[in-house]
Amino acid sequence: MNSEYIFSSMLRIGDLHKYPFEVEKLEKFKWKTGDYVIGQITKTGNDQMQIELINGRMRSFMKEDLVAGALGERYATLEATGSWREAEEDGIMHLLTGGGLVGKCTSKSVRVPDLIEIKYVGHVMREGKICKMDDYVKTVPYRKFDMPVILLVGTSMSAGKTTVARIIVNQLKRAGLKIVAGKLTGASRYRDTLSLKDVGASHIFDFVDIGLPSSIFPREKFRKKLVQLLSRIQGVDADVAVIELGASPLEPYNGDIAFEELKDSVKCNILCASDPYAVYGVMKSFKMVPDIVSGIATNTYAGAELIEKLCGVKALNLIEPETAEELRKILSKKLQINLEPHLLN
Repeated sequence: MNSEYIFSSMLRIGDLHKYPFEVEKLEKFKWKTGDYVIGQITKTGNDQMQIELINGRMRSFMKEDLVAGALGERYATLEATGSWREAEEDGIMHLLTGGGLVGKCTSKSVRVPDLIEIKYVGHVMREGKICKMDDYVKTVPYRKFDMPVILLVGTSMSAGKTTVARIIVNQLKRAGLKIVAGKLTGASRYRDTLSLKDVGASHIFDFVDIGLPSSIFPREKFRKKLVQLLSRIQGVDADVAVIELGASPLEPYNGDIAFEELKDSVKCNILCASDPYAVYGVMKSFKMVPDIVSGIATNTYAGAELIEKLCGVKALNLIEPETAEELRKILSKKLQINLEPHLLN
């Protein structure tokens, strides 16, 4: 392994951390989403900033360290937005996520610390060709996706989707089911999908597996890649899929395409909300009636009661242990599988 570079989790599908490569500075018109690049850290953000490695571990770093990531775009409503397309002649960009999503920050919340700033050193090259995420994506035969799905949708980022997904995976695992878990849209952070494996998912997938640093991508091209990802998920030995759509379907992460591709297989729809009024907005926009609303909007009785009054849907703060029995009853009914406590190991 070449210890000269910090290999971010964006490189986890490839072999660049194992075998030699060259670095060459290219004119911007040759750049594309998913290209692997090297940047030198010029500003470290704050003391809490870390970079996510290929194995999901977080590590600290120093100014002038060299980091390997992938060109991409982010459009986070609560944190930061940016794109490699906004890079200027000085080559200054940022790590838009700790997972190595490289682009120039165009705006950020005042509550978010300064991002890690890097200066473009060059593209990762082998035998004169740009190394890109697509190079490490293996095409699998098409499989019609018909696996039972528990779908988690959010009204925004940081609404509690991954936390709720962990709770659901854990309950299903205790009942003896084989679970595959995936995050189909959003901006790459490996820790989200890894955390689902920690609580019992036998297999995990996300859009990095199909060569995307984030799911901001031309719509029809994204749809083709998504079909490949769903074929992979269908091909594993699992009883149920717990699928998360990162961010919100209304944001430019192609969540609406993922929702459309999955809807015939969805057995239980869970909406994680950051605000009670946002529940109404997502329900109206997608003509979707969730089986459960959870997330941070249900952290208090006031929030849960307002959701039920305003939208006429069940609101449960699934973090609270006393909601576990009701969650099992709902999942049992929707999946037509008995998940009652007496079956738990």
